[in-house]
Amino acid sequence: MSKRAYTVENIEAIKYECLNWDDMWRNPFGNPAIASSWFILGPSASGKSSFVMQLGRELCRKGPVLYVSYEEGVRMEFQRRLKYLHMSEVRGRFSVVTDDSYEELTERLSRSKSAKFVIIDSFQYSGWTYEQAKALVDKFPKKGFIFVSQEYKGQPLGKAAVRLRYMADMKVRVAGYKAYCQGRATGDPGSFYPVWDEGIIKTSNNL
Repeated sequence: MSKRAYTVENIEAIKYECLNWDDMWRNPFGNPAIASSWFILGPSASGKSSFVMQLGRELCRKGPVLYVSYEEGVRMEFQRRLKYLHMSEVRGRFSVVTDDSYEELTERLSRSKSAKFVIIDSFQYSGWTYEQAKALVDKFPKKGFIFVSQEYKGQPLGKAAVRLRYMADMKVRVAGYKAYCQGRATGDPGSFYPVWDEGIIKTSNNL
């Protein structure tokens, strides 16, 4: 059986549920579809982890968020981040797992009323192949997936992560406490999301 070919009319008729958020988010990232895939990259101590948590908090406005904390677990620094970003305010919509296998996570996401957004932190610590990550995204086309990546010399660490970055709808790099969109759907050119204002000032002044 031959696969379906879409007409222009078919494509134009597709309706996407999008993230209609405020200007702080809309300016750098536009209004991406809820079911977008994100790839977030950044060096250590750049504000990446704080940005991911802030994004998770914002996404809670649209539905439940599952944070898969493979790299940090729930160690002290993760706990501290939860506290200073006031994540208790989105309790009931934000949950964390640390050691689900690929199969266990797939089963969890198959349940009714499961998370609408899934944060994988980090892709390298998950131990997944590119094919596994893509299969998970394809299996749950109505969910948004946010993959957090380690980097080496400004590039994703590992060939699988490089391929995953190409696949992602939203490509974000965090550096100097600023998050820039480098993906297909950007907002205002040159705009960024300020992860930490004081950190931006210190970085800009080389302090």
